Amino acid sequence: MDVGQKLQGRSLLQITDLTDDELLYLLDLADVLKQEKGTGDSPRRLRGKNLALIFEKMSTRTRCACAVAASDEGGHTEFLTTQDIHLGKKESVADTARVLGRMFDGILFRGYKQETVSLLARHAGVPVWNGLTDDHHPTQAMADLMTVREHFGRLGGVKLVYVGDGRNNVATSLMLACAMVGMHFVNATPAALAPDDALVRWCADRARQHGGSSKVESDPSIAVADANVVYTDVWVSMGEEQQQAERLNLLQPYQVNTALMEKTGHMDDGQLIFLHCLPAFHDHNTEVTLDTGALEVTDAVFEGSFSRVFDQAENKMHTMKSLFVATAGN
Repeated sequence: MDVGQKLQGRSLLQITDLTDDELLYLLDLADVLKQEKGTGDSPRRLRGKNLALIFEKMSTRTRCACAVAASDEGGHTEFLTTQDIHLGKKESVADTARVLGRMFDGILFRGYKQETVSLLARHAGVPVWNGLTDDHHPTQAMADLMTVREHFGRLGGVKLVYVGDGRNNVATSLMLACAMVGMHFVNATPAALAPDDALVRWCADRARQHGGSSKVESDPSIAVADANVVYTDVWVSMGEEQQQAERLNLLQPYQVNTALMEKTGHMDDGQLIFLHCLPAFHDHNTEVTLDTGALEVTDAVFEGSFSRVFDQAENKMHTMKSLFVATAGN
C-alpha cells in the first residue's frame, strides 16, 4: 500500500498522527493542487462530498481556506458554530459526532479542548481534522512548511526560529513538524513560556534522526543568528485575554523588529523570510499596542520585502485541500 492509500479515511488530530513520509506526501500533493488551481484544471476529487466545519473560535483563514478548498474540488461545506448545534451542551460530543458522521464525509473542528476533537474522531466514523485546539494546530504547521519549501526549495537544513510564546499551539506544532522534516528549529521564548520538557526531548531526537536540530533558547538575539526563517505569533491567544498585561510585559524583549532581523546575518542575501500565522498586531490600527505601535512584530518587518505572511495565508487553502483530498477524496 502506498502512502496516499494509507491516508484514506484517516483523521488528523495532531501533526504526529502523520509519519514523516505522510507529512511530506501531503506537502507534495499541496504543491500539485496549487499548480492545478493556477491553471484552472481540477479533477474535482471531492465531488459529492459534504464536510462539516465546527467552529467554537472565530476564524478568517481556516474557515475560508476550508470553504474554498472543498469548493474547488467539487465538495460542499456546512459551517456550524456552537450557536447552531448542541455540541457538548444539550447533547454530548459523542452523540453529535455519531449524528454528523451519518450525514457528512468529514468533520473539521476548531475550538478549545483537544478532548473534543478526539471524541469527535472516536465516534464519527468519518475523518476528523483539527483546525486548531488549545494544544495543537497541525494544519497551520503544514501551511508553514509549504511556504518555507516554496522559498528555499527544500526543508532539510533550513533554520527556523520561532520567537515569542513558546508553548502555544502554533509554536509546539511547528516544533514537531520541523523535527519531522530535518529542519533546524529554535524556540526563542522566556522560561515561563517554554514548552514541555518531554516535547523538547522528542523534537531534539527526531530532528537529529533527519540531520536537523531542535532546541529552546531564552535569548532571542542568540536564537536568530544565521536564521533563514523568523516566525512569530500573537502574544495573547484566544481564551487568555485576562493575562494580557502580564504577557505583554514578559514578551516585550521578544518583539520581532528590524534590529532582531538584522541579527540573522541574512537581511541582504535573499536567505531570510518572515512568517506569522495571522492575525498580527503590527501597527497602530490594532486595539492594543506598545510604544512602538506594535506588539509581536513591527510594521517594518511585517511589510518588509522578506515577509511571506500572505503566501503563508494562501497556502493554508492548498494544504487544507491536500488533507481533504488525501483523506476524504474520491
